[in-house]
Amino acid sequence: MLEMDIPLELVPPEFLAVLLAGFGNELSPLTSDHGDDPCLKALLPVANTPILDYPLAWLENSGIKDVLLICPAIHRPAISHHIHSHPYASLHIDIQAYEETAESGVGTCTLLRHFASRIPRDFVLLPCDFIPPPSLPLAVLLNKFRTDTVSDGLIATTCWFTVSKPEKNTTPDEWGHIAPPVSIVWDKPSATLLYVDTPDDLDRNSEEVELRMSMLSRYPRVALSSNLQDSHVYVCKRSVLDVLQEKRHFDSFREEFLPWLCKVQYQRTKRDRYEPILNTMANTSQALALKHSTLLSKSRQQIRHEPKSKSTATSAPQSPVPADPNIDASPSLRVGLHIHRPENGVIARVNNVHTFMEMNRHFLATATYALPTDPNERALIDQKAQISSDTIIGDSTKVDERTSIKKSVIGRHCTIGKMAKIVGCVLLDHCIVEDGAKLDGCILGKNTKVGAKAELVRCVTQAGYEVDAGESIKNEKLEISDWTAGVSGDSEEEDD
Repeated sequence: MLEMDIPLELVPPEFLAVLLAGFGNELSPLTSDHGDDPCLKALLPVANTPILDYPLAWLENSGIKDVLLICPAIHRPAISHHIHSHPYASLHIDIQAYEETAESGVGTCTLLRHFASRIPRDFVLLPCDFIPPPSLPLAVLLNKFRTDTVSDGLIATTCWFTVSKPEKNTTPDEWGHIAPPVSIVWDKPSATLLYVDTPDDLDRNSEEVELRMSMLSRYPRVALSSNLQDSHVYVCKRSVLDVLQEKRHFDSFREEFLPWLCKVQYQRTKRDRYEPILNTMANTSQALALKHSTLLSKSRQQIRHEPKSKSTATSAPQSPVPADPNIDASPSLRVGLHIHRPENGVIARVNNVHTFMEMNRHFLATATYALPTDPNERALIDQKAQISSDTIIGDSTKVDERTSIKKSVIGRHCTIGKMAKIVGCVLLDHCIVEDGAKLDGCILGKNTKVGAKAELVRCVTQAGYEVDAGESIKNEKLEISDWTAGVSGDSEEEDD
């Protein structure tokens, strides 16, 4: 009976995906407005594919159907247009907006409380900038959550990944801040997250980690990791939101609520106070979890890609063993932990300029001469242009004769002049590079114009920026405010 495929539409929904698409201030100036038009982080392309499409495809392959996409009100029209022009057949995407500016900022906890009425069941919380590898289907995290919630009362599953060291001199420090790894303490046998360093902890004592005896008595052998990053992907019981409604002062999920949630399992006062709320029966039942984890077709869950590791729960959840009177049978209220290692595939959050460049280079390493396939589009690329096999060129892009392009991503509707040289760059849509210009290790925001014989080395530009002919710039963030200020300053000098 279990081998039969039940039509997906007959299986009640198990999870709701909550997808957050914010402003992306750390990606500035790529996400700085272009005049009155906002430049959305969610639609910023990695290897000519909008960032938003990566987590949406991940959700679609997992069998999850319902997505609550939360974005700033000013971004809603553009995101709505993208969703409707690139439909995902099996996803029902509910776009909800909130009033926010890039300067004010609204934390994840605040958003979850505001939209709690739209989250009626267990949920997967994830950011729009998350790019998973093929070796990590979402089914890995969902099956782990299903098994542990049934067996011992786990309340959430988190996903962390090892931070890979970037190559030297690939991106300059002038491009902005790179978030440091986070120190966590965890129990290996049960894969339980016990402690997460917070900014307050670092302010009090940046050299030492302070652990409670109540935690060490319950988990006497723990591991400390200081080279991990949080993917910000969380599979949670619905009851977690009920607790969050009471913790009105929490704004950040990762920096405030998650560290607090880890303490509930071993601090008696917190456990006694919140166990009645967290241990509710109004969450995923074993029967429903069985249907979703074992009855859906294997192709939809991509089971063939699941790594064969101890942390992957690929079998159906088992019935709880009858309680031993000498063993504490109360729910664990644990926060589970899945750690993804770099040898199992590259995983990243594209939330800063450095990672944006790094992920574009990652996809270039697997590209095989990705030129437009339409003959009319290919005709725009001159036969005398030299384009390396590890280069991606978008549709409707024109490349003139004797131009050299190596290890680069060129967007759509770009114009590259004669004898230009582009090496290790990312050009977004509608960029213009005039004759004889040289670009090395640069990121050009959309509608950027580089004048004839100009030379840019490891620069990143805001959308609409213009580089004068013959100008030479190195290791800079080029923003329109600086450019226009310079123009107005020159005018004032001329007037004087």
